[in-house]
Amino acid sequence: MDELQKNDVIDQDPNTVWDGLKNDPDSALVDVRTQSEWAFVGVPDLTELRRKQIMVEWLTFPSMQINQDFVHQVEERFQGELPQTLYFICRSGSRSRSAAVLVARELSQKGKTVQCINVAEGFEGDLNQEGHRGTVNGWKHKGLSWKQS
Repeated sequence: MDELQKNDVIDQDPNTVWDGLKNDPDSALVDVRTQSEWAFVGVPDLTELRRKQIMVEWLTFPSMQINQDFVHQVEERFQGELPQTLYFICRSGSRSRSAAVLVARELSQKGKTVQCINVAEGFEGDLNQEGHRGTVNGWKHKGLSWKQS
């Protein structure tokens, strides 16, 4: 992947993403974590914004192989009507960045213009000195709305 494609995706902190979702009706959040993470760790709650996130695994659990059908599944969730801006979130911002880069590249090749933005700190954020997440940064740590099933 060349540098231009890597730079097509920007990183934003969770608060900026929340504001973007709140203020831009032509935007959506794509949660790329695994089904187990959604079930056991929780998910962003966009009810206050009258939105629901789109949930598509980037890595398929338990093999943790890249979901070869990822871009198609994202497009399918929007039934061909992609929003202008897509925000991508994972646990810490690494997987979601890779997913956002792929989506940006493939949509661009199809002639579709969609701004892909990575949630830099992810849902749980970075590890602290004790090796725990959720205490340094991230969606949950910033106090943004979330829920567990």
